[in-house]
Amino acid sequence: MNTIYLDNNATTRIAPEVIEEMLPYLKEFYGNPSSMHTFGGQLYKKIEEARERTAELLRAEPEEIIFASCGTESDNTAIMSAVESFPNKRHIITTRVEHPAVRNFCKHLARKGFRITFLSVNNHGQLDINDLLKAIEGDTLLVTIMYANNEVGNIFPLEEISEILKERRILFHTDAVQAVGKIPVDLKKLPVDMLSLSGHKLHAPKGVGALYVRKGTRFYPYIIGGHQEKGRRAGTENVASIIGLGKACELARNNLDEEIVYLKRLRDKLETSLLKLCTDVRINGDVNSRLPNTTSLSFEYVEGEAILLRLNEYGICASSGSACSSGSLEPSHVLRAMGVPFTAIHGSIRFSLSRYNTEEEIDKVIEIIPGIIKELRLLSPFGRDKLSRKVK
Repeated sequence: MNTIYLDNNATTRIAPEVIEEMLPYLKEFYGNPSSMHTFGGQLYKKIEEARERTAELLRAEPEEIIFASCGTESDNTAIMSAVESFPNKRHIITTRVEHPAVRNFCKHLARKGFRITFLSVNNHGQLDINDLLKAIEGDTLLVTIMYANNEVGNIFPLEEISEILKERRILFHTDAVQAVGKIPVDLKKLPVDMLSLSGHKLHAPKGVGALYVRKGTRFYPYIIGGHQEKGRRAGTENVASIIGLGKACELARNNLDEEIVYLKRLRDKLETSLLKLCTDVRINGDVNSRLPNTTSLSFEYVEGEAILLRLNEYGICASSGSACSSGSLEPSHVLRAMGVPFTAIHGSIRFSLSRYNTEEEIDKVIEIIPGIIKELRLLSPFGRDKLSRKVK
């Protein structure tokens, strides 16, 4: 049975070109880039080449890129750097729909006496800029708002937010883990101070990420030790994975426009067909401003976990929300913040596509899902009641 992988917001397949570029640095060139000898020291040039490639995708300067282990580390580092930079300020603004890497770290700081404002969203997952303006206080040290939501795909108005914060000299960090490599990110036009990304969301390996820190931004390291990354992030570099991230960024930069069109077409076909073939289905999120590869659908009167288990029997991989929350039985905090009804929130499924998905795979999913939904509704008391009322 072939696997149909539609869970790319959780992680992506490593691109073959990335693997090919990494292999020599897993086999022959295994030295430490901090070594004085040529065998190890030659790797330093490859790390700097990866830094240049990553910067080019973001339209940033290479010296503004700090390599890290993942998006979570980058998020935590950005927030703690802001805290260290403004020791006399105690207020942070974020949103109710952030990834746990930001949301839970802010809750951790709240337990240490910081005041955290969690901005609400409307039923489409959109922010009200006026709420942000009202939340700003004299001792606000940081605003951290994601670029694109990992569950519903919403893209937030970062340019507008950036201008507001720039005028008030408040640091702005964005978790762009789901945005980088999927939509254009231009840091020449977008004046954020810090931006986080993760390699395994754009066809690089797991265990590597990066933090962008705009030149001139006050910065304090989170991991302290050796001199690596110019003293900004200690620890021996994950050389092969950093090289892989650089190659993945190069591939994304070269193919982004074409991929956006392709993924949007497949996403829309899947979405439109399921809305037509299944009753009581709703799209979660802002259909006018979202990632081209993502759709979140709520199938009312069924359990999302049951849908996923049935899909798994056909080799179809999807998710019920964030991969970092999949061990929890609690309904999605993102969908709860959006006010998704009880009858729909538990039946929510996220499909997230990549360049490696095919139209034939989408056709297969469209063929299978309506039958699964009908079967599960017949097993559900809510579903049976709804179907019987429709028959009458």
